[in-house]
Amino acid sequence: MNRNLLYAALLTPALFYITACSGDASGSGLPADREAGHEDSHDYDGRPDEAGHGDEAGAHDETDAHDEGDHVELSLDEAKAAGIRTGKAETGRIAGGIELPAEIRFDADRVARLSPKVEGVVSRLYSGEGDTIKAGATLALLTSRELAGLKADFLNAQTAEQLAMAELEREERLFKQNITAEADVQSARAAYAAANAQLEASENRLHAVGVGHEVLDRLDDVADGALSHAYVTSPIAGKIIRRTVSLGETVSAGDDPIFVIIDDSVVWADIAVYKENLGEIDVGLPVSLRQETGETLADGVIATVLPVIDETSRTATARVVVDNSEHRLKPGQFVTAHIETGGTATSVRVPSGAIVEVEGTPSVFVPTDDGFEPKRIVPGDSANGFTQILSGLEAGDALVIEGAFTLKAQLEKDAFGDGHAH
Repeated sequence: MNRNLLYAALLTPALFYITACSGDASGSGLPADREAGHEDSHDYDGRPDEAGHGDEAGAHDETDAHDEGDHVELSLDEAKAAGIRTGKAETGRIAGGIELPAEIRFDADRVARLSPKVEGVVSRLYSGEGDTIKAGATLALLTSRELAGLKADFLNAQTAEQLAMAELEREERLFKQNITAEADVQSARAAYAAANAQLEASENRLHAVGVGHEVLDRLDDVADGALSHAYVTSPIAGKIIRRTVSLGETVSAGDDPIFVIIDDSVVWADIAVYKENLGEIDVGLPVSLRQETGETLADGVIATVLPVIDETSRTATARVVVDNSEHRLKPGQFVTAHIETGGTATSVRVPSGAIVEVEGTPSVFVPTDDGFEPKRIVPGDSANGFTQILSGLEAGDALVIEGAFTLKAQLEKDAFGDGHAH
């Protein structure tokens, strides 16, 4: 091919701009290596690979190479300017997989639905929908006559128990002095046991409506009217997504939740698994959750496969517990789950974009002393940006990993003159 017009056709106007600014093509920088998975990737240096494959790269077998004329002659600077980058064939697995629909759901262990435990009137609201709260935060204050009665019963029972204890101690002291009969002591013991049982019953009723020991210990010191105060508190940290009460509203025990709090730092991705795919799904398989655009939102592994098939959808559920600390996933959102179900054994692989068809044959471009030439290969499976190479390349062989389509296009231009004009 004519090198002069080849250069003019191959290089973009950006090369001429860079050359005009620098006065030297060697001053143009090669774009940064975009193949993060190929540590051996490097700029083309105009020489065959010398790390054990110099002979292969420089002089290809007739059975492996295309016609002698299938050759693109490029200098170092020309290759840089055209965005040509080389790397090496590597060994690795080609992961297979399937894609299934999935729905993002709340983690059931991170949802709190709070209902009143006593009847009362909403006297104060401390938080509303959309607020982010800490565990133990007070959400509302109820004024409850029912609670006031329970607390009063507890205080009365507490006083009765203390009196019964004092009476028992007095009778036991008198009995030791032979002043009173044993029957009086037994009677005092029975009275104390009854008072103690009444106190425990009153305490348990208060615990049942959410009153803890720390509140009971301070009942004697509360201000007037405070016995009627019932506080609604959150057992978890999270965000309030629903509040159904207003100031002055009367609520009762057993009503629908008046607050719903969720912690979405961890969510579930429930994957709908069709019957024909059940044999491929198992606990521990890696999963990528992706948008319709292909963007990966989160990664995880299958935590459980529920052993029930829905009668309506005829699908089973595979669940992924997903770290959602960045809140990219929203409960109710539908995504695509890419599940890695296995793959090929370890073999030679290259980036899929490095493979082009030259004269109808799958090929890659390999460096020569003064440019590049296509080399026939036999590709295998492809997945996740890589393609297995069954023959034509060995691990460590140099090839073009970026810019193969540019070189292919140049080969297809066969009408060039002589000369080399910059």
